[in-house]
Amino acid sequence: MNLFDVYSIYPIEIIKAHRSELWDKDGQKYLDLYGGHAVISIGHTHPHYNNKLIEQINKIGFYSNSIIIKEQHILAEKLIELSGLKNHKLFLCNSGAEANENALKLASFHNGRKKIIAMKNSFHGRTSLAVSITDDEKISAEINKNHDIIFCNLNNHDEIINQIDENTCAIIFEGIQGVGGIHIPARELLIKAKEKCKRVGAVFIMDEIQSGYGRTGNFFSFQDSELMPDIITMAKGMGNGFPLAGLLISDKIEAKKGLLGTTFGGNHLACSAGIAVLDVIKNENLIENSKRLGEYFFDQLKSLKKIKEIRGMGLMIGIEFDFEIKNLRDNLLIKHGIFTGFSGKYILRILPPLNIKKEEIDLFIHALNIELN
Repeated sequence: MNLFDVYSIYPIEIIKAHRSELWDKDGQKYLDLYGGHAVISIGHTHPHYNNKLIEQINKIGFYSNSIIIKEQHILAEKLIELSGLKNHKLFLCNSGAEANENALKLASFHNGRKKIIAMKNSFHGRTSLAVSITDDEKISAEINKNHDIIFCNLNNHDEIINQIDENTCAIIFEGIQGVGGIHIPARELLIKAKEKCKRVGAVFIMDEIQSGYGRTGNFFSFQDSELMPDIITMAKGMGNGFPLAGLLISDKIEAKKGLLGTTFGGNHLACSAGIAVLDVIKNENLIENSKRLGEYFFDQLKSLKKIKEIRGMGLMIGIEFDFEIKNLRDNLLIKHGIFTGFSGKYILRILPPLNIKKEEIDLFIHALNIELN
């Protein structure tokens, strides 16, 4: 049986990994500056993470949410400690798309409305409602196009604020647009939008799926301001490769039995992965490391030529060029053994593990300098 051919892939088979390093089946070594779309937060095969999973699978890997799962409560307590969001409740699921799907559904349950405001160049997932708020016609089928969605230009304050009215169910922002090119929403805009949402009864949602969990130098990217979203969605680095996602839901939104549900979300093994991630983030000061090495990364990039613009926060970085970067990205991988991502035709997207080392950043800067000269 053949696989359904929907991915563009490199002819590389990775069989071993540690921290930010990867090895293929031929023994070739690579540097991972992309973490599989920002998923690898604490590095590959971290010993504490591995031991937690092994310990848990030897007890029980899965049972449904029809019983007490102690690990869910431990995860919630550790998440409150690191994020500081004491007035939010946790709902666990499996993926970023599922988290956003549930966030929008929950918003509609809360206020009985349908209109959703999203941003142009956004990406929120590929399930029915999540893809309808994703600004990409290529991945949206006809069946996804019956929702009441309005797309606004990110950081056009007047356009966005004027769209928020008594018919609005929710507005959703990415903490930092990832697929859309590493664009940061203005903090003043976010605060004004949240204030308007409060006045008209709309729900304010922050998608921190890619930008959360310490990546930007705060636990969530919005925490460099006084903003407090009604719902925060998260996934990616939450499980360091194990499928795990969640919503943080403010106290103003009431829980009712059967309102949301999931078969696999919050299972014993997934929660153990999530607990291990939070342990490592705390014990190894990875939020501070992300901030410090992000600043170092930016400083080193500024010394290079032919870069049009550098954007981002912490270890979520976009490097924009005035030429198409496909060949550059291929050369970084094939000639220098460095995995990077991209956002469109002109932007390299850098999303390394949060425990990356300075020496590894230097390897990338050296390789990039060679390719640009």
